[in-house]
Amino acid sequence: MKTRNMISFDWAMKRLLRNKANFEVLEGFLSELLRRNIIIKHIGESEGNKTKKEDKTNRVDILVEADNSELVIIELQYDSVDEYFHRMLYGVSKSNTEYIAAGEEYNKVRKVYSVNIVYFDLGYGDDYVYHGFTNFKGLHTQSELQLSPDQRLLYGKTAIGDLFPEYYIIKVNGFNDVAKDTLDEWIYYLKNNKIKDEFTAQGLDKARVILAFDRLTEEEKTQYLREIDAKLMRDAEIRTALNKGRNEGKAERDQLESERDQLEADLKAEKEGNIALLARIAKLERMKNNKN
Repeated sequence: MKTRNMISFDWAMKRLLRNKANFEVLEGFLSELLRRNIIIKHIGESEGNKTKKEDKTNRVDILVEADNSELVIIELQYDSVDEYFHRMLYGVSKSNTEYIAAGEEYNKVRKVYSVNIVYFDLGYGDDYVYHGFTNFKGLHTQSELQLSPDQRLLYGKTAIGDLFPEYYIIKVNGFNDVAKDTLDEWIYYLKNNKIKDEFTAQGLDKARVILAFDRLTEEEKTQYLREIDAKLMRDAEIRTALNKGRNEGKAERDQLESERDQLEADLKAEKEGNIALLARIAKLERMKNNKN
């Protein structure tokens, strides 16, 4: 049960998997995720990768055009992003508008899949793979709206949701390293940069060959190690900043708790003093009344 060390998937996406000879790797991954055979015609740069230069070490994304004219955005993101769900929506919307010419009929709008591989805790849930799919349900009957027979023939689709974008989120760090199916075998690699010999998922056989560190040229090895070092340094800086923030927050909390304790003690002393004063006044009143 040998485990082979591989280069990271993000580096492979940036450097190796855009080569047509290597499409088989991404085709295998997408086929396992979408549960059907995917053939790639072209890999390009998605709109998201044209943004900030500093994003390049935190994320990588590519745009895949499949043989049936469907578009697949694959984004890999390491650092937490508060507006990530909005970015997913923006990427899909941008791809839709970019790939239809002005004046074309609406039925020329492409089907888009948004595949998001994230290494941070996005949202709240107990799974590590999520699928978002559009359907329409009646408010009164709860029945699902269907395509008419003519629309099925026109679009070549069986369900309304097949026309709309679909979203996949893989929360890599939530995976427990136990591969129960072939998709899990891919996620194991995404998390650990390793592929076990017994793994049989589509694309992993090709990945074992082209993504092995030992098969890189000396220049590629140097480049890869330099980027890994940069990532480790960035991660260390983030951890340091987080720890500093936690320590400063703890010190501030301790100070506030100390001030609160002092205030409570002062209030208690004041209350006890007021009680003693009232008791003395009451005693004086009784003495006065006794004299009278």
